[in-house]
Amino acid sequence: MLKSKVTSLVLSLVLLGLMSCSRDFYFQNNKAHKAQVEEATAIFLTEPATKTQSPNDSLVINDQWIGTSNFSIRKPNFVVIHHTAQESLDQTIKTFTVKRTSVSSHYVISRDGEVVQMLNDYLRSWHAGRGRWGNDTDLNSSSIGIELDNNGSEYFSEMQIESLLKLLKILKGKYNIPTANFIGHADLAPGRKVDPSPYFPWKRLADEGYGFWFDEAIMQTGYQGKLPENFNPIDALRIIGYDVTDPKAAIQSFKIHFTKRDIEKPELTELDQLILYDLYLKYR
Repeated sequence: MLKSKVTSLVLSLVLLGLMSCSRDFYFQNNKAHKAQVEEATAIFLTEPATKTQSPNDSLVINDQWIGTSNFSIRKPNFVVIHHTAQESLDQTIKTFTVKRTSVSSHYVISRDGEVVQMLNDYLRSWHAGRGRWGNDTDLNSSSIGIELDNNGSEYFSEMQIESLLKLLKILKGKYNIPTANFIGHADLAPGRKVDPSPYFPWKRLADEGYGFWFDEAIMQTGYQGKLPENFNPIDALRIIGYDVTDPKAAIQSFKIHFTKRDIEKPELTELDQLILYDLYLKYR
């Protein structure tokens, strides 16, 4: 009996110690975050130097500094959705809070639907990396990044998708993000990224107004739709937004998002092209 009580006491103390360490970790992380925000804010508050103030500085070209109130801060115009490719929410949060990783995201959504915000929407997150969508070659500067806790080889939970849809509704309304501008990491980085995986329910998002989807009548036997004789699928991919520098990579990213079939094959079947043409008409 005594041994059992001692064991229970030791386990309780260990658990309390672990909880304390966890709280301390996030306290220190939030403290560091606040300090960095204050440092960035100080930059905005600094008045540019003039020649009078710095006569010997050849990099100063301003004769006068006259501030204007006609300005605004960064306004997000895209939402980029990712899967974490990790095994837990805690693992992802640790990855995003360790400086050496140099990666982050505005939001992380766990499998049970918990939403963790990690950056103010107006700050530039390091989630998109190298890539482009349409003429935008710096998606980090123009987008909000949302990471879904998923290892890339599993379906996304219902609770997770419900939380995502609630968040997207808020973001779309708050920043007036166009329907076409809800994309995946694979869309903007063909050949480099594959997230969110083919398990992601893009049609469900499109049904709610976040991204476009094709007319599913195309999938039915006996569908009578025809491609125009001059239809160029690579041009269509480019007009939708894909970087077609590597056409095979662009086709793969298109398949991950829309067709979810024969992803490893770099060719478009006639059915794939019918789907692409229908989408092209929506996106152009």
